[in-house]
Amino acid sequence: MKIIVDFGGGLDICFENKKELTLEFEEQQIKMTDLITRLKTLCNPKKLDFFYTQQLRPGILVLINDADWELEDKEEAQLQHNDRVSFISTLHGG
Repeated sequence: MKIIVDFGGGLDICFENKKELTLEFEEQQIKMTDLITRLKTLCNPKKLDFFYTQQLRPGILVLINDADWELEDKEEAQLQHNDRVSFISTLHGG
């Protein structure tokens, strides 16, 4: 199963400045928790700590196919082949 992940608001810094990743999963049914676990292994915490323990840091908007993940059960949301998941930081310096 293929999931497309994109990053906005500077979160790409955690993933070697890649604004988009395509991840392959052997399982046919995965949840957002599975995706987050995989992303945690790929993230460079020296650049940006994208995660807070096993959860995302506050201030990160998550969209599944352009819909707020809060409408889809957040971490428990089931993902399908070719779904697009966007992570966008809402935190800004100033």
